[in-house]
Amino acid sequence: MKTDIILAGVGGQGILSIAAVLGEAALAESLYLKQAEVHGMSQRGGDVQSNLRLSSTPISSDLIPFGKADLIISLEPMEALRYLPWLSNNGTIVTNSVPFVNIDPYPTKENLDDTYKELHKKVVIDAEKIAKDTTGTVRTANMVMLGAASSFIEIDFPKIQNAVRAIFQRKGEEIIEMNLKALEAGRNAAL
Repeated sequence: MKTDIILAGVGGQGILSIAAVLGEAALAESLYLKQAEVHGMSQRGGDVQSNLRLSSTPISSDLIPFGKADLIISLEPMEALRYLPWLSNNGTIVTNSVPFVNIDPYPTKENLDDTYKELHKKVVIDAEKIAKDTTGTVRTANMVMLGAASSFIEIDFPKIQNAVRAIFQRKGEEIIEMNLKALEAGRNAAL
């Protein structure tokens, strides 16, 4: 088993929380794990990216080579497209459809939609709407996206749920339950 994942988004969207949950779940699955993060201008709405490599055998490098990513999980549609050169021919993109307009000029919705139409393996969902409808807040959109991507990751879903419990444990039971609901809603939206 080997899964190379690029997590992409904008500062404050919860990319590093997704990485932490997947890391915790990978350890519970007895997988090898390497992670590299690029924070950039994350506190000013800049891009945030993380390479996450999971494998049943030892991993040499923490960086994913061009054309080798199995999965891109993005909380922002343009950020997913930024990392297309890393996606393998059989790779999948799971992205939020809602833009975080942080540059000028930002691509039009039509331009984004046209580019996504050309991609064969993709899941594009409105994670913010799903989060708001499920938990009452868009702050759980990152867990919606993780749930949507979970069927493309070779980790048992209950282990991902347990990892959410572990990562959000210090924030209390209410936050844990909100994130678990968002995770499940995302998984259902992508099926």
